[in-house]
Formats: sequence, C-alpha cells, structure tokens
Amino acid sequence: MAKTNLRWAVNQALDEEMARDEKVILLGEDIAAAGGSFGETRGLLEKYGEWRVKDTPISEEGITGVALGLALMGYRPVVEIMFMDFITLAFDAITNQAGQTFYLSGGKIKVPMVVRTIAGGGFRSGAHHAQTLEGLFMHMPGVKIVYPSNPADAKGLLKASIRDDNPVLFIEPKAYLGVKGEVPDGEHIVPLSKANVCRAGKDITLITYGRMVQTTLDAAIALEADGIDVEVIDLRTIMPWDKEAVFKSVKTTGRAGVVYEDRKTCGVGAEIAATIAEELLFELDAPIKRFATADLPIPVGEVEDYIYPNIEDIVAGVKEMF
Repeated sequence: MAKTNLRWAVNQALDEEMARDEKVILLGEDIAAAGGSFGETRGLLEKYGEWRVKDTPISEEGITGVALGLALMGYRPVVEIMFMDFITLAFDAITNQAGQTFYLSGGKIKVPMVVRTIAGGGFRSGAHHAQTLEGLFMHMPGVKIVYPSNPADAKGLLKASIRDDNPVLFIEPKAYLGVKGEVPDGEHIVPLSKANVCRAGKDITLITYGRMVQTTLDAAIALEADGIDVEVIDLRTIMPWDKEAVFKSVKTTGRAGVVYEDRKTCGVGAEIAATIAEELLFELDAPIKRFATADLPIPVGEVEDYIYPNIEDIVAGVKEMF
C-alpha cells in the first residue's frame, strides 16, 4: 500500500478502469486539458485521448443526457458535475430517465453510468458551493448512491460503481480531497451496499458516512472519557444502505444515532432513523437521535461552522440518551 490523498485515489480508480475497459469514457466541464477543477482527471487526456476524456459545454442537463445515451449504447460513461449544488439541473436525466429505464424495460435495458460530484462544507464557500443533496436522490428509485469517507474506499467504491450496470451517484467529500490514507495498489474493489464498522463499541451505535465519519470518530473518543463506548458505522453506500449491518449493531447496543451532513428534514438520517424505529423499536433503550445540518441555506464564511454537526453537539446529544 502507498499513502495518497482522496483526490489521487479517485484518479487511480479512473485510470485503472479506463485501462481495463475501453468502454469507460469521461465527460465533464474542464476535465480534459485542465485535469478537472480539483485535479482528479489530471493526466488522463494525455493517456487516453480526447475521444475518451471529453470536455463538455456548461450544461449539466446536457452532459448527463449524453452520458445516458452512451450508457444505453453499451458504454460506461463517468460524468463529473463540478459541484453537487449544480446537480439539480441534471435531476431529470439522472432520476426520471437513467434511474427508471431498467424498470420500464422490464429489466432488459441496463444503464451503466456514474455521475461523480463534489459535495459538502469545509471551505466556507456558501449556499451554491457547499450543499450535500443526497437526500433528494435517495427518494428516487433506481439510482445507487455512494459516499466514501477515505481514500481507500474512494478508490474501491468508484471502481465498483463503474463496473455496476445501474446508474450510480458517486459523491466525494470536498473537505477530504486532500486527506491522505493508505490505498491498495492495483485491483482494489469495495463492494457496494456493504457498510464498515470502523470503531467497535457496546453502548451506542452511531451511523454516518462521508465527511461526518471523522467527526463521529472524534466524538466517540471524547465520549470514551465519560465511560460511553461508541460503535461507529460508515455506511459507504447510502442507497441501498446496509440494513443488516446497522440492525446487527443496534440490536447489540440498544441505542442509535445518525450523523449526516445532509439537512435534517427528510435527509438520509430521517430514513434510517424511521426504519430502525419501525423494525427495532422494542430493541431500543432510548429514542433515536439525528445529528444533521440545520434546515438553512449554507452561509458564507465562519458562520458555516455553526450549522453542521460537530463533536460537541454529538457528545452532548449522546449523553442525553443515557
């Protein structure tokens, strides 16, 4: 293994999949000569040529529409949407078209396309460049949603997403692009819909993903000083999520909380909390808690820090459950 950051782990995955399968084609704004706004496609134009690494006009709807057509023709397009805030412009192509084609064709037509995007806070960049909107897509059937929290998972999950025959929304935490970790060389696949228990514990289960994984782990360390042993589950795939792993943990601990960067109302945590309450109510020793972003537009500057879940909020909320 070599240590690399999440940005280069994504680059490795794209490179290896393009070398393995000539049907893999990249499309997006400034991804060719510029190497992408965040450098994740750097060097791929020179290696694979302009037919397979395509700069596109500034039209998110157009990019995903072209990718949908390519997928229906047997290619495996990977689209880059520069910021997730702009993905609402492509909502129809991703959900009404790509997400429903398999079902509407009676399972005869596959749509192997990946839509990559950057999401979340950490750069204090305001309402139009800091949102994480996975909850919108979780509501729509047919689209898988993947959200890695570290470089190794980013590589393994992206490779698995590109090989999947369904449309996949692949979300990368903007604040973690430069965070380094050990990444296996070569063929490294992380199966979709398999959560990772990244910290074992016996008193409470905290379910999370993306940028909030590290925040939750830090909160777990702080809670350990107060004698509370926290189990932390990184979902990795949030649609379809690993209900088996979550339920197994909650049945053991008897308490559950969900930490997510999406907004609280109708977010990913709302669905997970409702499912636990619906199916495991009599296994619980306390009400489920949600730790999420406030239902507000994302502010610019330091004020951003006050609307996202933080260590202090999680520690205080978990203590209330005992």
